[in-house]
Amino acid sequence: MQHPPHQSLQVATVQSVRAIPSPRTPAREEDGPWHAEAVCRRDEAGLFFAPSKEPTAARLAREEAAKRVCARCPVMVACREHALLQPEPYGVWGGLTAAERRVVLARRRRRAAELHQGPGAEPIAAAG
Repeated sequence: MQHPPHQSLQVATVQSVRAIPSPRTPAREEDGPWHAEAVCRRDEAGLFFAPSKEPTAARLAREEAAKRVCARCPVMVACREHALLQPEPYGVWGGLTAAERRVVLARRRRRAAELHQGPGAEPIAAAG
């Protein structure tokens, strides 16, 4: 069974202990294992995940280096969507950090709420 190139350590530990199917693999076989083509499979996983107590400057430099790897990856969009749909709480996935993914998810939720609200509905005033 193949797993995404840099899955969270918690998932890897649980799967190795119980040998259950990974929820992080594509749901349909015709989609293929996008992660098999990921450029990061050849890179150090430490580039994509922060060590404990990493200084801010080091974190920013590491994240930029990881994003450069992502930028040349043929499956970057699939990786990003995977990380947004799971959602992956840590690391750089599809060229986005965890904080950047939270912003994207918040925007998607806001847009979905606006679309669900429909035309003619009064917008809710923002607090603050």
